[in-house]
Amino acid sequence: MALDNPESLGITAQMSSEVTLRPGWGVFWMAVTGLQFIGVTALVKMMGTRIPAAEAAFLRYVLGLLFLLPFLANILKMRMARNTLMLFGARGVAHTIGVTLWFYSMARLPIADVTAMNYLSPIYVTLGAALFLGETLARRRVMAVLVALVGALIILRPGFRDIGPGHLAMLGAAFVFGASYLLAKLLTDRTSPGVVVTMLSLSVTIGLAPLAAMNWVTPTGSELVILMGVATLATAGHYTMMLAFRAAPLAVTQPVTFLQLVWAVLLGAVFFNEPVDIWVVAGGTLIVAAISFISFREAQLKRRAVTPAVAATKV
Repeated sequence: MALDNPESLGITAQMSSEVTLRPGWGVFWMAVTGLQFIGVTALVKMMGTRIPAAEAAFLRYVLGLLFLLPFLANILKMRMARNTLMLFGARGVAHTIGVTLWFYSMARLPIADVTAMNYLSPIYVTLGAALFLGETLARRRVMAVLVALVGALIILRPGFRDIGPGHLAMLGAAFVFGASYLLAKLLTDRTSPGVVVTMLSLSVTIGLAPLAAMNWVTPTGSELVILMGVATLATAGHYTMMLAFRAAPLAVTQPVTFLQLVWAVLLGAVFFNEPVDIWVVAGGTLIVAAISFISFREAQLKRRAVTPAVAATKV
């Protein structure tokens, strides 16, 4: 995935986002970012379930690596400490699991469900930062996390709707993407953001290769075109996300990510005949509100940002 999950770039941008003169541009670029990620979701949905999830993710990453060829040669010449390589390996394993689960759930769930449940990743990051990185989990932040979890319960509604493998896979994907983000946060203290991004794409491609080979289905030309579109839109989406981070603080751009849920609902209803589920919208709104509040508090207290942008944990 070219610039797949450039959380490290997001962290750098968040830390420097206090000095900004263009909040309007920040909102604009984040809205454009959301449209592109919804495009990624739509293309994967369009491809269907003929190609196994692991193979689809593998092909997406292989095609995405084309965008990173100029950086690979430099990385191969680098000498990294053993513990740094172990962190890269751990992140590669986590992300390999995450993207496989995401492709699996995307082919089986309504677009709005996947979009809303993906909002949980920043919440997992907030909890993980408190548990493993020593970040303070103040009372207001605890309340925001609880609100987000209520939002997740509203989306899933256990006992009132069938919770299938797709829902469980998406819950797992959001969790693993959160873990990947935390590992990226550790790695940015050891190497540059560009290396972190490129190593992610390389390690996940290697990790997915044996999983794809186990149940290989030869893709058609149209399926390869769709996957190339996924790689291109994801690359462009992460680039415009960086533009948003440079133009405005995360406290300004984070609420704009709610538009992704609006577009997901419209896309599913218009092009895929998916019914509009008001409970999914309500639950997603609560989660976005909680994330936005946490981001606002981090900016208000002028502390180092921990909570990532929603887009930073996209596949």
